Amino acid sequence: MFPASRYSTKAHKCIRALKTVQTEHAAPQLYTTLHRRKCSSVSTPRITTHYTIHSRDKDSRWEGIEMERFADEADVVIVGGGPAGLSAAIRLKQLANEHEKELRVCLVEKASQIGAHTLSGACVEPTALSELFPDWKERGAPMNTPVTEDVFSILTEKHRIPVPILPGLPMRNHGNYIVRLGNFVRWLGEQAEELGVELYPGYAAAEVLFHEDGSVKGIATNDVGIAKDGSPKDVFERGMELHAKVTLFGEGCHGHLAKQLYKQFNLRENCEPQTYAIGLKEVWVIDEKKWRPGRVEHSVGWPLNRNTYGGSFLYHLNEGEPLVALGFVVGLDYTNPYLSPFREFQRWKHHPSIAPTLEGGSRIAYGARALNEGGIQSIPKLTFPGGLLIGCSPGFMNVPKIKGTHTAMKSGMLAAEAIFPKLTAEGLDSETTGLHVPEYTEALKNSWVWKELHSVRNIRPSFHNYFGLYGGMIYTGVFYWIFRGKEPWTLKHAGLDANQLKPAKECTPIEYPKPDGKISFDLLSSVALSGTNQRGDQPPHLTLKNDSVPVERNLAIYDGPEQRFCPAGVYEYVPLETGDGMRLQINAQNCVHCKTCDIKDPSQNINWVVPEGGGGPAYNGM
Repeated sequence: MFPASRYSTKAHKCIRALKTVQTEHAAPQLYTTLHRRKCSSVSTPRITTHYTIHSRDKDSRWEGIEMERFADEADVVIVGGGPAGLSAAIRLKQLANEHEKELRVCLVEKASQIGAHTLSGACVEPTALSELFPDWKERGAPMNTPVTEDVFSILTEKHRIPVPILPGLPMRNHGNYIVRLGNFVRWLGEQAEELGVELYPGYAAAEVLFHEDGSVKGIATNDVGIAKDGSPKDVFERGMELHAKVTLFGEGCHGHLAKQLYKQFNLRENCEPQTYAIGLKEVWVIDEKKWRPGRVEHSVGWPLNRNTYGGSFLYHLNEGEPLVALGFVVGLDYTNPYLSPFREFQRWKHHPSIAPTLEGGSRIAYGARALNEGGIQSIPKLTFPGGLLIGCSPGFMNVPKIKGTHTAMKSGMLAAEAIFPKLTAEGLDSETTGLHVPEYTEALKNSWVWKELHSVRNIRPSFHNYFGLYGGMIYTGVFYWIFRGKEPWTLKHAGLDANQLKPAKECTPIEYPKPDGKISFDLLSSVALSGTNQRGDQPPHLTLKNDSVPVERNLAIYDGPEQRFCPAGVYEYVPLETGDGMRLQINAQNCVHCKTCDIKDPSQNINWVVPEGGGGPAYNGM
């Protein structure tokens, strides 16, 4: 909860109500066939009831409802408790302590706990961490598994072709650490709190607030106590406002507030569209005899065809028990609407080079998350009056390395170093009420982050050629290994991922094998391992701009791709009880906050917004 000393009696009441509503219906609930039968009805109900689509100003049920929000002031507000947001908060407090300045830094995070929504491979390069905390080992950072073996392969259906990892290639992991990133983020949170950062997990930033001059004023957390039909409950309470001199947006990949800021300030005017992938991950306990702590395996090829970008990882962790983290990444610029990233992942695990590691083991966790793959070409303008974009929100991932934690952390640190002098200057020099800090962009372009991303800028788009995977690998071998990214051209991406799907009639349906329940599994049992928990009696946060588009366009033209690209079973087409058609059912409780639907929907009709704070997955060290 927010600190008691900073709030009036009315604010205390508001916070208590928020906490009460957030804890209602705590048991996770996944939608199954049983629920489906109950939900079908003769007339198609309104799918979207969220106030972002249906204004409360025109809804008589909201007449007379108190809509005042309580506000609090900070020097800096940070949205998102991931590596970037926490690194920014830590660096700000470090600078404040070094210069003996008072600085109030507040960080809001939609997950119930810091790290609970964090998911990554993850093999982390410690560069930024060593800059932030040179003594990170003495501080007990959970970086327990240095890489000892590095394996890269091309898979065919039955065989594995080893590929040598030459010195200097981005896939080389010497000096890196295999981590459970959620645990690492939790540790960063502990360091931030020790320095005096105010952390507020369980509070979702739902709205960007603006000053009269158009600069960012801060954020508002979401309202609570709204029924599924969009009406106010007796316990309805407005969210809280947090105002700041400058607000840092570090929501992660495809943040919903960042999308608003792109439009408000035209931040994507001079960059290419972002391109994405979906990463699916599991954690297994395996037979100790097969356990090789520190071993890192990556592969490309089967089961994807040469024109579908993607690959896999298998990491052996040293966490006191024989754990492996394994995952599958599929570029969201794929063209076949029948492709299911989840089922490709399950099929991959049966490859002769993968299955023996898992046989006799036990799967203990599952999750999924979208990731940025656009590289330096797709980075938007990063600063605007009153705010900055940091981390995976704008997209600093090094795609061929499959790493973004170190660059995200460094972006947060650079942001802190850019805004600190302005925050603490004697005379606040700003043309707008909200501070504008263009120095952040310059600092980033002069850092190792920009140099690193520039050197690999052409690797991902080089896969857009007739030979696909193989053409891209040849390009990487020649132009990156020899020239280190110094070629005098920059390749372009194919465009928006949402525009890449072909009509279903032009594509061949993909027949996936049934899961065996030992190595491969069905979708709902997988989602259950994510711990996802959204209160069912709230408006679905997967909103549709037009409720008729899914059936009239997505189902009619693309055979309903949302029921396949979602890794959590949120979307399904079910028959109307009249028997004369289909309707889209949204099982919002299943959502793991991956954002894939918002990215890949060919109609761009889905708009992901935050549910009530504290909902979503409950990852334990993913």
